[in-house]
Amino acid sequence: MTGTDTHRAIEAVWRIEQAKLIASLTRQVRDVGLAEEFAQEALVAALKSWPRTGVPDRPGAWLMATAKRRAIDHFRHNKLIERKHAEIGRDMEAELDPVADIEAAMDDPVGDDLLSLIFTACHPVLSAEARAALTLRLVGGLTTGEIARAFLVPEPTVAQRIVRAKKALAEANVAFEVPRGTQMAERLGSVLAVIYLIFNEGYSATAGNDWTRPQLCEEAMRLGRILAELAPDEPEVHGLVALMEIQASRIGARTDEKGEPVLLLDQDRGRWNRLLIRRGLAGLARAETLGGRGSYVLQAAIAACHARAVTAGETDWARIADLYAELARLTPSPVVELNRAVAVSMARGPAAGLEIVDRLVTGNALKAYHLLPSVRGDFLAKLGRFAEARAEFEQASTLTRNAREKALLTERAQACARGERPAR
Repeated sequence: MTGTDTHRAIEAVWRIEQAKLIASLTRQVRDVGLAEEFAQEALVAALKSWPRTGVPDRPGAWLMATAKRRAIDHFRHNKLIERKHAEIGRDMEAELDPVADIEAAMDDPVGDDLLSLIFTACHPVLSAEARAALTLRLVGGLTTGEIARAFLVPEPTVAQRIVRAKKALAEANVAFEVPRGTQMAERLGSVLAVIYLIFNEGYSATAGNDWTRPQLCEEAMRLGRILAELAPDEPEVHGLVALMEIQASRIGARTDEKGEPVLLLDQDRGRWNRLLIRRGLAGLARAETLGGRGSYVLQAAIAACHARAVTAGETDWARIADLYAELARLTPSPVVELNRAVAVSMARGPAAGLEIVDRLVTGNALKAYHLLPSVRGDFLAKLGRFAEARAEFEQASTLTRNAREKALLTERAQACARGERPAR
């Protein structure tokens, strides 16, 4: 294996193992900031060692053992935290071998470290923005730039939120656990929001060369299913899991053989994962049986309309528009209105959708959101207003940081320049 191949392997292993590593370390050292530092030190050690020795058979276990040794050394040599050394260092040394014990602890289905990490990062001591940013950083493994893009805020703002969040959790001595009873109910909304943000980053990557990051979707669904087992009577939990499963069913059809994006109406529905659709529809039915009519249940119902349509032409767009209207009343937001505009345009024509979008443009709330000019360009192109549509697609291409999406938007702008209606 060449040095380049080894570094690619390390990058792949790190992407897979990072969240578990930080979560397990957080349980042991009771400090998310320190846990991330030790995990990073293990990564540096791998970058130095593996090009010479090769990638170990169990790279995740190697990283964990290395990180734990770094932690033990830290507590041994830092005299200012001798108490923590006494309480934590001995326990960690006892756990260090065998490796199988480490892996078993990481895979504990009840006291799941990743879920505990999410609840810790979503503690009420933090602001809602800080909770989401910290969890996406620690669990999703996103860069501050990717998180900033997801939140439509400057990158330095996100960096400050993460640093302050780690400090606040350490100062508050927040317990690393999945809460029960009223504490779980108080923090459930934030946890659901974070899980869905992680899923969305996997479903439609905000930056980089990949249109999707399926591993993030799988991790979000896994966490959602665990949460559904811990909170079986919460309709919104089942609604979120149903929503993610139905959306994830399309991932295999969202790109062609070259990795280029394929939009919803052009997808080969024969490639949709029918098992995930059946699971999602069953989860939606359970949520509705529990009386759910919250945000995630409504979004799952919208996704179900697409899943039930054998062809794009059979989609019940009027039903989808009605569901978006209900969602807008429940949780008003410019993004919901933008999605409602698309549904309305499909049900009543592009002029009706453009009317809604023009109000969003006037409101200026989504000026940095690339999908606003993209959707507006689509409506204008369908109305034959190609010069205006071209300008919208060009603006959208400057706002996105995803290479695949930028190429798609550029192609649409070029089609409008030729006086042609771009592909959907």
